[in-house]
Amino acid sequence: MATATEPGLDSSHANDPGMPSIQQNRGLRFWGTFVCLCILAFISALDVAVITIALPTITNEIGGAHQYIWIANSFVVASSVLQPLIGQLADAFGRRTPLISSVVAFALGSGLAGSAYNAAMLIAGRTIQGVGAGGIYILLDIVCCDLVPLRERGKYLGLMFSWSGVAAALGPPVGGALAEANWRWIFYMNLPICGVALGGLLLFMQVRSGATNANELGIMAKLGRLDIIGNVIFTPSMISLLIGLIGGGTQHPWSSWRIILPLLLGIIGWISFHILQFFVEYPSVPPCLFSNRTSATAFLLTFTSSVLLQVLSYFLPIYFQAVKHTTVLRSGILFLPFALGALVFAVVAGTLLSKFGKYRPLHALAFALASVAFGLFTLLGPNTPEFAYVLFELIASAGMGMIMSVLLPAIMAPLPEKYVASSSATYSFVRTFGYIWGITIPGLIFNAVFNHHLPTISDPTVQSQLRGGAAYAFASQMHALQNTLSPAVWGEVIAIYVKSLKAIWWVCLGISLLSFFTVALEREVKLREELDTEYGLD
Repeated sequence: MATATEPGLDSSHANDPGMPSIQQNRGLRFWGTFVCLCILAFISALDVAVITIALPTITNEIGGAHQYIWIANSFVVASSVLQPLIGQLADAFGRRTPLISSVVAFALGSGLAGSAYNAAMLIAGRTIQGVGAGGIYILLDIVCCDLVPLRERGKYLGLMFSWSGVAAALGPPVGGALAEANWRWIFYMNLPICGVALGGLLLFMQVRSGATNANELGIMAKLGRLDIIGNVIFTPSMISLLIGLIGGGTQHPWSSWRIILPLLLGIIGWISFHILQFFVEYPSVPPCLFSNRTSATAFLLTFTSSVLLQVLSYFLPIYFQAVKHTTVLRSGILFLPFALGALVFAVVAGTLLSKFGKYRPLHALAFALASVAFGLFTLLGPNTPEFAYVLFELIASAGMGMIMSVLLPAIMAPLPEKYVASSSATYSFVRTFGYIWGITIPGLIFNAVFNHHLPTISDPTVQSQLRGGAAYAFASQMHALQNTLSPAVWGEVIAIYVKSLKAIWWVCLGISLLSFFTVALEREVKLREELDTEYGLD
């Protein structure tokens, strides 16, 4: 197994005779394939954004209040635990078959969830959806990287991520409208969109399956190129770890053995998996991905930026609902400056990366802007004017949007092109793992601060309604309860929300500053301008 060295690695494999240099094709098949990728980025992101706001309505109709946490998170677990395996499948069988299979799985899961008549059926549908979505997340990045050389990837990744940003912006109002009309169409609407994307892939995505996977290689020979033992260890370890992270503080206290045991088993299994990767012939997460400081640092920045992005997605609406006492739908509209701004800045950063070929200044600028934004968020209160928090959102969107499209090229810069699939799969997993921590970390902080200040509320009934982690869900009811509470109690409740959110903003400011200084560990590796891949358009 080759180990990447930093910075001159790109020249060592650019003319590798086993890696044919591909003439860039910008014809109908290129754009047809790329549009299909954008459609898939849109629908997979829209599903996540829509379901969040509609879940209370869904569970109220079909039951499953006690299974609520798994109705919400079965998708997350299923989409994350198989990502390294899917990256290997893309190398062994080519990109086309795994991507088409992932779209089919996502559509089947959507159909099953839409027709669910009980919680078990809904969880099953969401799990199948998650498997498909996990494959889509990874293969979007991989196929995009196969289409364009490294120097241009930021631009096209930014364009693709912008569709995800549009979906994130549309999610709350669409979810609210469909929840009121017929929640089943939240899932059914995926079917025709997946059908269009699937038809486009079958028509336009004619790609090679890789020089190492010639037709004479049989199915067993291809399966032999998979890290079976590693995935047998990795998958249950991640399920165990995620069970602990998701259930901690919600289903059981963090001190409960039901949380501590799965966390320990997951961590031990995860460590064992990475040790094993040094000894297998075809590792699913090659150790060389972390053997150079640029890729390793970019993976770390991927994690921290995902945490920050998820915090904003979950807790800015809480500020609007609880402190500014807006409706859920109105909070989604007020979140639009961040969501739409992020997609614009993702495209801008990707274009700048393609033009100048420098990712370190973009990384530093992104986290500097994020630091400024979270510092400004600490000033948010009940009397903050609208123009102020919209401005704060736009600054945050510049930081979070810019970093979206320029991390994966930095990860790949010091690595040979043959690691596109494994590095993309690892990047996708780290990003997903960051999203999970982006709920867990601020959730712990929010509940701890809220419970600490709870005695300052003079009404015992309101205290009981907010105790034990109920404050997050209570925020959505603040608009309706505004006239039922006395002005004094109302002010006390809002004051605690402000303090709890401020604690989160301060922690995120620290994470942003740490990320900013961490950029110094990266080296500026020249981005390859030739497309050398075994999997490009045929």
